[in-house]
This record gives sequence, C-alpha cells and structure tokens, in this order.
Amino acid sequence: MATRTLLKRIEKLEETEAVRRRVAIDEDRVRMATSSPYVKATEYTETFNEHWVEEGRPSPYEPFPSDRRLLEVIFDVIELERIVFIEKSRDLMVSWACVAYFTLQVMRTSRSSALFQTQKYDKVVQLIEYAKCLYRRQPDWLKEAFPLAKPIDRQPKNCLEFAHGGYILGIPGGANQLRGYHPWGYLNDETSFQPEAGECFNEALSAVKGKIVLNSSAGPGWYADVRRDIVRNEEE
Repeated sequence: MATRTLLKRIEKLEETEAVRRRVAIDEDRVRMATSSPYVKATEYTETFNEHWVEEGRPSPYEPFPSDRRLLEVIFDVIELERIVFIEKSRDLMVSWACVAYFTLQVMRTSRSSALFQTQKYDKVVQLIEYAKCLYRRQPDWLKEAFPLAKPIDRQPKNCLEFAHGGYILGIPGGANQLRGYHPWGYLNDETSFQPEAGECFNEALSAVKGKIVLNSSAGPGWYADVRRDIVRNEEE
C-alpha cells in the first residue's frame, strides 16, 4: 500500500513538472513573439489586402511586404521618439505599420490604451479593423495569452478591448473628440486632410502620456506647414 501511494505521488509530481515545463515553454514562445513590433508584425500575424483579386493574389491575407526595411525603420523611430511625424505614399502600408505598433503595445500592457483618429468615423473604423485583423491572424496561442474582453465580433466597430482592461478606440476628426481621454498612445492618420489637425495635436500633447504618431500623404495645410517649420498667422 505504501509503495502504491508513493508511486502515485511520484506520478503526480511528474505530471506537475511536465505542466510546469509546458507553461515555461509557452511563456518563452509568447515572450519571443511579442519581443518587438518588428518580430510580431513580420512573423506572427498577417495583413488584409482588399485588392487581392485584381492583383492576382492567392489570398487576401498575407504578411507585411518582403521589402521590410522601411517597416523596421518606422518601428525604430517610434521606439526612440515620443512624437513622430511620417510623410507617406499610399502604397507603403505606413498606416498598417503604425496600427501594428500600437496594437502590440496595448495588447501586451495591462490597462494600456490608444486612440486612433482620422477624418471621419467610417475611416477610423477601418483603422480599428486593421487592429482586429492583426489580432485575428495571429496564432491561437497568442490569442490565449492575450484574451479579449468579449469576442471580437461582439465588440463595437470602433473599439478593440482586451480582458486586462486595455483598449484601442477610434474617434473621428475634431479636437473636441479627444477631450476626456488620457491614453498612453495616439495615432492620427491622414493628418493633412483634417481641418482641425493642429488643434488635435495640441490636445494630444496634454492628454497623451506616451507615444504620439501622425502620418499623412501629401496635402496642404497645418501638417505640411509644421513638417517644414512654417508658422502662419490665423488670418492666413
């Protein structure tokens, strides 16, 4: 009887040790996958290409482009600076890269938050859909490590909320839209085409505790001026 009891205890200890090793391996895998925005974006998720049929692609889902030097530079610059201005063309996937950066930061940091802002509500919903796509297309074990507050299809169109209390919220253009929020991060997309872009930036300076990123394709207005250190009077 004593021998049988001892054997059972040994088996239990072996099972416990095996579970501990599996957990340790999983934690190491999660840690590696989320070690940097570049690693996460290029190896553990996929983007969505809405023109995949016209372009003859086999699937709408694909990794970031093979020429990834720009992606690496974008992530490095955002890591190094609190405030980043990016001028882009429409084919460089800069918006995807910025969304990937903020999605990872919020996902792996409890109770962290980020605001995405662009011209109109439907446009900012598209940015949140980028974040949701990046979450959906990651491995299941990463989803298990960073669960959502509720199933992704039951979340509001302009929000992605995590079980740890963190969230990404999309808001339309307008300085008054930022008031009342104090997020860690702020992404303003297509800033050149927002009439109140300068006021939004000023609001972000006082409200945002961490990173502020503005990106836009070419266009006249505040964004073009501030990138070139041009100061205009209100009458102009």
